[in-house]
Amino acid sequence: MKYDVIIIGAGPGGIFSAYELTKKKPELKVAIFEAGHSLEKRRCPIDGDKVKTCIGCKTCAIMSGFGGAGAFSDGKYNITNDFGGTLYEYIGKEKATRLMKYVDEINVSHGGEGTKMYSTAGTDFKKSCMQNKLTLLEASVRHLGTDINYVVLEHLYDELKPQVDFFFDTPVDRLEILKDGYRIHFGDNSADCRKCIVSVGRSGSKWMERVCGELSIPTKSNRVDIGVRVELPAVIFAHLTDELYESKIVYRTEKFEDNVRTFCMNPYGIVVNENTNGIITVNGHSFEDEEKKTENTNFALLVAKHFSEPFKDSNGYGEGIARLSNMLGGGVIVQRFGDLERGRRSNQKRIEEGTVRPTLAATPGDLSLVLPNRILDGIVEMIYALDKIAPGTANDDTLLYGVEVKFYNMEVELDKNLETRYKGLYVIGDGSGVTHSLSHASASGVYVADRISEEM
Repeated sequence: MKYDVIIIGAGPGGIFSAYELTKKKPELKVAIFEAGHSLEKRRCPIDGDKVKTCIGCKTCAIMSGFGGAGAFSDGKYNITNDFGGTLYEYIGKEKATRLMKYVDEINVSHGGEGTKMYSTAGTDFKKSCMQNKLTLLEASVRHLGTDINYVVLEHLYDELKPQVDFFFDTPVDRLEILKDGYRIHFGDNSADCRKCIVSVGRSGSKWMERVCGELSIPTKSNRVDIGVRVELPAVIFAHLTDELYESKIVYRTEKFEDNVRTFCMNPYGIVVNENTNGIITVNGHSFEDEEKKTENTNFALLVAKHFSEPFKDSNGYGEGIARLSNMLGGGVIVQRFGDLERGRRSNQKRIEEGTVRPTLAATPGDLSLVLPNRILDGIVEMIYALDKIAPGTANDDTLLYGVEVKFYNMEVELDKNLETRYKGLYVIGDGSGVTHSLSHASASGVYVADRISEEM
């Protein structure tokens, strides 16, 4: 099989690379190889009734497949350079913002019309945060919701299918450098291309690290974010979420001067499991459909850990903590904030008697046996800081699910075109270590497709 362009990974970076290539250069022969399922076959077996916890599927339908790990997220596209990645360091802030807005236009035209764009510009909450030692990051946020996000992906998939060759359930084993292009190996087969775009996402971090080692592509250690997912009554955060939907708030702890941040806020949403390389962690989703909304809001509180020499395995550190949680709880652990502060583990009785009804079936336990003391102290400090702008956050019945880990790829050495030391080999999306969000990953896909279109 021979192609002009092969894309490895059908997440947002890969999808928008293919989309842009079909618009700019429809004559090119393009293929996408994806380890997971096609969109219509992506189904998590957890139904909350017969199957309540992760059963360790060979391919996690939540993390892999068409749409990537973002397919069943709450579909938040943050248009900002303040967070979500460092794409702007390669292509400039103005171009990065312009491409994110272009991605938003495509989403709106493919089923996202009618969804709301939120903005932190001019909000009074910025002052309130500053008065309480909190920093509100600025951004415009398009919230598609998990349901509308799926519709958008369906429309994009239907549009791409006649023009792009898709190979699902086809993990790429190896990438080979040829004299005039690249060869990818999958099972007993292979395919050649002139240009290759690697867009494997966070779930492909180990694969990406191995390939860079085999091809002698320089990388540098990146960070890992570790923390918990907070679930509380939606009314407590309603004054923020109704106006801003998602508020990215950063707090610098007094004890260690670590930065703790809110992440992935899901008003009226649900808490869910994730399976990354066989490790069960926690995340959150929310919906646009009123009938699917719950009485709770959930969000992550994360502490970023950056490691210096000689330690280089930041993801391994995060995996170790997550495995400890899995060992103690058989998966995700849940604890009442009041129990954590009293130094006791939660049990089913106290959770059932609480005012917050959990949206995820997790094992009651003690997070202090899992999370390092420095990280846990920072999270507790942050909860009390948030309680000042959203009274009720520090209530005894507030639920903490652990652990939530955001794995970041080793940052791959790339030039301003997001090209490796090999001409025609590009690395984009969260798999590059450059982007950490749907909007940045999608924009990186458009950017590289434009570069290829100019060259070919």
